[in-house]
Amino acid sequence: MSMNGYRCIACSATQAADFEGFLCTFCGGNLDISYDYGAVANKIGDSFLKGPHDLFRFAALLPLEQPRSPFPLRVGGTPLYLATRLGELLGMRKLYLKDDSLNPSASLKDRASAVTIGRALDIGAGVVSVASTGNAGSSLACLAAATGLDAVVFVPANAPLAKLTQMLAFGAQVLAVQGNYDDAYDLCLAASAEFGWFNRSTGFNAFTREGKKTCAYEIWQDMGGQVPDRVVVSTGDGNTLSAIWKGWCDLKAIGLIERLPKIDCVQSTASAAICKTVHQIRNGAGLKVDWSTLVVGEVKAATVADSISVDRPRDGLAAVKAVIQSGGEAVTVTDQEILAAIPEMARASGVFPEPAAAVPWAGVKQMIGNARVASEERVVCIVSGSGLKDIANARAVVGEPQLIEPSIEAVRKCQI
Repeated sequence: MSMNGYRCIACSATQAADFEGFLCTFCGGNLDISYDYGAVANKIGDSFLKGPHDLFRFAALLPLEQPRSPFPLRVGGTPLYLATRLGELLGMRKLYLKDDSLNPSASLKDRASAVTIGRALDIGAGVVSVASTGNAGSSLACLAAATGLDAVVFVPANAPLAKLTQMLAFGAQVLAVQGNYDDAYDLCLAASAEFGWFNRSTGFNAFTREGKKTCAYEIWQDMGGQVPDRVVVSTGDGNTLSAIWKGWCDLKAIGLIERLPKIDCVQSTASAAICKTVHQIRNGAGLKVDWSTLVVGEVKAATVADSISVDRPRDGLAAVKAVIQSGGEAVTVTDQEILAAIPEMARASGVFPEPAAAVPWAGVKQMIGNARVASEERVVCIVSGSGLKDIANARAVVGEPQLIEPSIEAVRKCQI
């Protein structure tokens, strides 16, 4: 294992690799796992291009004591599609979809769960817990079932039915909190501390970022070692976005790439704390950002994209840093734009996204429209979850089937 410790995202204080806590002991900030990149560069050889077709082929840059491959389920190794027909709608020839809806629980969150469960197994934990709007909970429940761990999931009471059904089917104990995601998050923190559970929650457990960053490695692989111009990420807590950025930074640190892509943050206008903070920083151009004192503000979130509906982004600082340091955009889209993007993506690419997973395409449309992205750029949209996870919102925009009599005459009358 090449992990050599932790560094605070806010104050940069460090902790040794054997640190057993979760947050910075100096300022309470979120931690980022650090590596001996020189040792990794000397060790990997061509292992990033060979080995099992899952995220554990990247074991040299994962903070686990025991290699987990073959893992009981295939996590990672998802396809990167050149979305030719979808791109043509905007005059784009190099639009790609990284389809992480094909992970075991149908979302990108399985990457985080695989690594956090690996960590739980390393330290001998028997119960894993998480606060979730839906996907992280169904992901943890799925992978815990595959590895024999017990899972406890805290969700807001209005979590989507499909995701709740997944969690229960996998055997998790699901606690529906009478409140919003932030209420569920705080209760999960308190309960995990009280009962000694291993808490996988985003923005608290640094190992989540390590799983999600492998998405960047796979994009690099599937592009034949090339770097896209930008990667577009739907953003709630900020953990996925900061992880995608870290993955590219890892590749550069070990000498596999020479430049970094821009990382674009797309949020719902009704849940846009990270975008607002990025804009505040950029409106103060010329001022050096003091990350140790920067506070990402809170909002009152209410959006159809439940996966990114967050009042207080728990990994917001890391996400803001990623956007600023990469030179990416920070844009917001309305619920109407999000819902319209679902059938548009499905009909022009064959990939059916849940609302949050349609957010990057809605953002690309806006950025092309106002010339913040050039049509010749190589752009990757992260498809973070399947549309089957939220049928109710999709039904509102895809229309109804035609009801006909059982006769060929009735078919002739249809507009086909």
